Amino acid sequence: MTTSWITRPETTADLAQIREVNLAAFPTPHEADLVEALRADQQAWIPGLSWVTEAPDGSIAGFALLTRCHVDGSPALTLGPCAVQPEHQRRGAGAAAIRAALDAAREQGENLVLVLGHAEYYPRFGFTPASGHSIRPPFDVEDKYMMALVFDPSLPVPSGTIRYPAAFGV
Repeated sequence: MTTSWITRPETTADLAQIREVNLAAFPTPHEADLVEALRADQQAWIPGLSWVTEAPDGSIAGFALLTRCHVDGSPALTLGPCAVQPEHQRRGAGAAAIRAALDAAREQGENLVLVLGHAEYYPRFGFTPASGHSIRPPFDVEDKYMMALVFDPSLPVPSGTIRYPAAFGV
């Protein structure tokens, strides 16, 4: 079944439902707690880069978050957590939230987004292995899972080690 999803930036009225989506989508509260810790981190949080997908009944079906990270000393964004209520999974709710968040980041003048995730899923948004830009995570992970998306390849792309917000604990 195909659904036309409505996406929009989160509002304060959405915070409890965003937590519920993350709690439902993951086996532990780690991601839900991470979202709240990132929201409280003034160095990481960027207004307008937390997006939700509304279900036809107006409830929150999906969620995608971009926060500030750095590659060596240069600013970049990290994508995640992303979550979808189980009853809406595999129907485009997550992809809609991710696309909306990425579009908002591009409109805000960002150029580099990093994601640690499924190598089969994120390339559909334009992500490629970060190693192709000489970007590496601060931990060991198979190359195909650490990906980068550059909006404008004519602009300089930093290389080096990713420095995540403190809430990620890495």
